[in-house]
Amino acid sequence: MFQPKTPSRHRTRSDVGKTPKTPLTPSVLSGLGNISLGGSPTKKRTGKTHAKASSSSGPFDTTNPSRPASPVKFTTGAIPISEDLKGQAGGGLIRKGGVELSRLDVVSRDYIPPKPELKRSRSTPAANRDTRDRFITSRDTENDVAATLEQMHLNPKSASPGHTARLVAATGVPLNRRILGYHEPPPAASSDTSLAQQREFAKPLYARPGTLPTSTGSSTNKSRRIPTQPERVLDAPGMVDDFYLNLISWSCQNTVAVALEASTYIWHADTGSVNQIGEAPEGSYVSSVDFSNDGMFLGIGIGQGDVELWDVETGQKLRTMSGHQAQIATLSWNQHILTSGCGDGSIWHHDVRIPRHKVMELLGHSGEICGLKWRSDGELLASGGNDNVVNIWDGRLGDVGEGARGSAKWTKRNHTAAVKGLAWCPWQANLLASGGGTNDATINVWNSTTGARLHTQKTPSQITSILWAPHKKEILTTHGYPTNSIMLHAYPSMDRVAEIRDAHDSRVLFSCLGPAGDVVCTGASDENLKFWRIWDVVGEGSGKKRKENEERRVNSTSSGQLSIR
Repeated sequence: MFQPKTPSRHRTRSDVGKTPKTPLTPSVLSGLGNISLGGSPTKKRTGKTHAKASSSSGPFDTTNPSRPASPVKFTTGAIPISEDLKGQAGGGLIRKGGVELSRLDVVSRDYIPPKPELKRSRSTPAANRDTRDRFITSRDTENDVAATLEQMHLNPKSASPGHTARLVAATGVPLNRRILGYHEPPPAASSDTSLAQQREFAKPLYARPGTLPTSTGSSTNKSRRIPTQPERVLDAPGMVDDFYLNLISWSCQNTVAVALEASTYIWHADTGSVNQIGEAPEGSYVSSVDFSNDGMFLGIGIGQGDVELWDVETGQKLRTMSGHQAQIATLSWNQHILTSGCGDGSIWHHDVRIPRHKVMELLGHSGEICGLKWRSDGELLASGGNDNVVNIWDGRLGDVGEGARGSAKWTKRNHTAAVKGLAWCPWQANLLASGGGTNDATINVWNSTTGARLHTQKTPSQITSILWAPHKKEILTTHGYPTNSIMLHAYPSMDRVAEIRDAHDSRVLFSCLGPAGDVVCTGASDENLKFWRIWDVVGEGSGKKRKENEERRVNSTSSGQLSIR
């Protein structure tokens, strides 16, 4: 039987030893030692190692007689090594019987499956296709992203202080200041100290929140409109320009009392007639007026400290109540009690029915009393003074007498200027509104039951008087310079709903509300009394009652200018 010659790779050591040993290069030995073929014959070791030809018919079966013999044959002589064999041995590649045998590489990377080819439009060539994100322009390599993140990381410790200081000195830009801005910075403040002092003194007049760009015209809300022109103007020559005085009053009998220097006049709104009711003593002046609750009597305060009581219908003086040592800047009635506020800070209760009129003295102010208002039920009395204090007194007198003293129920020191404007709310009895002077210009609303301050609102200028709307939740305030305005505020939001700027040619010092609750009379040192229709009368009815109200309205607010004298 024909026996094919065993290849040299599968010869036993004994067979190889029969021929002379030919030294091989290390590269050839390394290549031969690392050859691994699939389906190679299984090696069995006994005493001696013999390699037998496998009977398998795998793809690398070397016993197949049909395969050609290896071009390299080992003989008993020297083995010829060609240049091609040397190159294959050096590169780790052996060509054996037409099959390339190579060394196995060590796995150094994980298997990464091939990415599926993206389908693209035939009209877009692959060479011109941009694979970058359209919004992130620099996203090419990992190094670029790392460099960008490094630039974004601000580490002041890693920066050179000397280099930063040199940059600051060279550019002239402070270290913590923005380099780019939306507009030019404001000019630097002047170094003139006198100008700064002038600005500081003028700040209470002009630097108020809510100031308007101009002091002419009017400002009204779309949902709330009031006439910006008065319905009637009365000429009042000789009206004293004094913030602390209270020179006008409007009674429930539809009569207006106004003090002009030493004289007091009463204007009857129904008929338009004017009559003089009194004259101050020689060398003195009238400092305050106020009607009684029924409108039948008029209290007049004199600059030298007396309080006069006049009968309105007959025009006769009933009595003079003396005892104060300074001017009586404010008066307030509660039934038969006439309360007076003196310039020395004292408050007296006068009972007009008895000869010894002084029944109680209230001491709680260190400055002149310029605001005084009884609550409608007579249980509480509010007072404001030039000492920036608001006091709320218990109006129940109890055991009264000439030496009786009263103490304040609540004392409020939140204002920073004289408090002249005081008003009790007609539809919620425990609410008290107060307004401060030039350095304060603030409206405060107090709860007289708990003593808490419920609301506060800054205004552009000093507050000279305050009025509550009887049929609407609004507060009216009059103001001095620089606005000389009448302002209307919603309650409880305290938003400004309307304003009449330059209501007078000078500061609006006094105000009073008509008996119908719709018209407000204001007085100023420009020697004018102006009547403004601020609110509408609610529930006028129909028929005869409506006709009477229309006649009264025509008589009381018809246009034109009259003279009191």
